[in-house]
Amino acid sequence: MVYTSTFRRIRERKTNYRKREKLLIGKKDFVTVNVSDQNVSAQLIRPDLLGDKVMASVHSNELLSYGWKGSRKNIPSCYLVGLLLGKKCIQKKITRAILYVGKRHFTTKIAACLKGMSEAGLEMPFSEEILPTEERIQGNHIAEYAKKIKSNDDLYKSRFSSNLGSGLEPEKYPNHFSEVKDRIVNDKSDKKSDKMPKTPKSAKATSKKKGESK
Repeated sequence: MVYTSTFRRIRERKTNYRKREKLLIGKKDFVTVNVSDQNVSAQLIRPDLLGDKVMASVHSNELLSYGWKGSRKNIPSCYLVGLLLGKKCIQKKITRAILYVGKRHFTTKIAACLKGMSEAGLEMPFSEEILPTEERIQGNHIAEYAKKIKSNDDLYKSRFSSNLGSGLEPEKYPNHFSEVKDRIVNDKSDKKSDKMPKTPKSAKATSKKKGESK
């Protein structure tokens, strides 16, 4: 019996090395999307023989700075993550990329993220048939379900406890989605600047004089 060793990432079904080889040879920027139980993240990566370089990345937690109150792992949030990543890429003069799923299955949530990147201006090859409808992107299916079960107060509060706790009525999901999308498109983030305020020249001069007098 002959034992053939395989790379750990192949055993863990994380990397398709045949596809990775094509990416390296083609020298094309690629996008990866990871949807977990709580969040979604997306990265634009530039392949390099010495190691991949992350050129832009977005985590669904960033949506909070744009006022997002909904789930951070559903179809609407996946679209918004893709939209935000696409904008970051365009700002860095990156205009083209391809989607790389590796060993993962292609899902509707990944397709929603892909649609967001495309509508932000990032050129990516795909078929329109794989994309979710505009109604699902906006969360109309969530709003309709909320209206359907609202008469059952216990079920309604149980299913939408997170949204209600954040101050979002699930029936208004499409309106909320449109508001947050508009903020992303127009760069209306509530994120505070990490830069320290500049000290006025007069204050610096006063401080310097005090130091000299000692």
